[in-house]
Amino acid sequence: MVDTNNKYEPLTVETLAARLGSIKSITNLIGGDTSKWTVKEVGDGNLNLVFIVTGDAGSIIVKQALPYVRLVGDSWPLPLKRAFFEYHALTRQAERDPDSVPEIYHFDEAQAIIVMEFFTPHIILRHSLMAGTKHEGMAKVLGQFCARTLFRGSDLSMDAAKRKADVALFVDSVALCDITETLVFSDPYFDAERNHHTPQLDGLVAELRADIDLKVEAQHLKSKFCNNAETMLHGDFHTGSVMVTETETKVIDPEFALYGPIGFDIGMLLGNFWMAYFAQPGHASAVGEREEYQNWILGVVDEVWVEFSSEFSKLWREERTGILYEKALFEDQGHNLASEQALAHRLQHIWEDTLGFAGVEMIRRTLSLAHIAENDTIENEELRADCEARGLKLGRQLVVNRSRMNSMATVNDLARIIAKEAK
Repeated sequence: MVDTNNKYEPLTVETLAARLGSIKSITNLIGGDTSKWTVKEVGDGNLNLVFIVTGDAGSIIVKQALPYVRLVGDSWPLPLKRAFFEYHALTRQAERDPDSVPEIYHFDEAQAIIVMEFFTPHIILRHSLMAGTKHEGMAKVLGQFCARTLFRGSDLSMDAAKRKADVALFVDSVALCDITETLVFSDPYFDAERNHHTPQLDGLVAELRADIDLKVEAQHLKSKFCNNAETMLHGDFHTGSVMVTETETKVIDPEFALYGPIGFDIGMLLGNFWMAYFAQPGHASAVGEREEYQNWILGVVDEVWVEFSSEFSKLWREERTGILYEKALFEDQGHNLASEQALAHRLQHIWEDTLGFAGVEMIRRTLSLAHIAENDTIENEELRADCEARGLKLGRQLVVNRSRMNSMATVNDLARIIAKEAK
């Protein structure tokens, strides 16, 4: 449902029931007696209002875009249309990997409101990583989600006309693309106005900003991001965009959705796991307490990639119906080996992109505007800086040497070496 008659107005805890209480798709879910609704504002992100609304029959999430970056304020305006892109991204992700994202119950484009499924008792994965909690099956779900959404949203699978129309739809998300292009790929490498970092990192930050190889490779990656519309991306796929229980994993918040390189989503996700790995000493009550959990995190990283590459390969063999690498050129002529060769080449390109994008994510989440809670909640500045510095060192290696790293075991071993280096 799209409401084009009413002037945009932000929701509040006090006004939400009156404004949404006549919408049948909502009252059918949680109950029509709005006097029994409880409304709680829970948005802890950088951009939006988020409410949990509970009636006598159930609960929902109500998400509304604000006309500015919430983290900064109205000095940084943003178009409300990002809710439109999130709505369309969620509908496509639901088709490409069913039961992985929240179901949408109501969409109001004019008010930039999405009403969707409330996941409970799920918590944000980032919080769980700080608490040292393990999650059965999580890596498999995340790896398969990446493979299914990225493969099925590309020219490897989609009808060419539909895909081109989709590219045209998402290309209008200029403001959010600009945030990524600026905060991820440019700001960390000079003294940008919105940057901030732990003061004890000053020396290392100066080294990184003088590192010519790093700057050049970061810009090569920016060029890939801007110029390779391979598939529809989640666009902001980190551990704050994943909700978990001990046995269930869901993906949320694709408002940064755009068309870009396949390795971007996986790289951002893995970069956040590696940062969480280095941050663990800051959440331990004793030296060495989190070492076993750190090894679990690295195991998750390895399994995400294994699951991604395995599922991507399966889809390549079973669902390659797009205009790229047509079966008429390969399997239909009995050239199965050539098809496997092409698959290996594609996975190698995605692997290198994944490492590079993971590296720039680790650097930007330490030096640019939006950091990660795993580090920011470490009160001891010296300890926080030590955790962050180790992440920066791995991030630099991933960006500069991504083509020289041939396995996840190599990368994880490097992470272990960096974690054990003397200060």
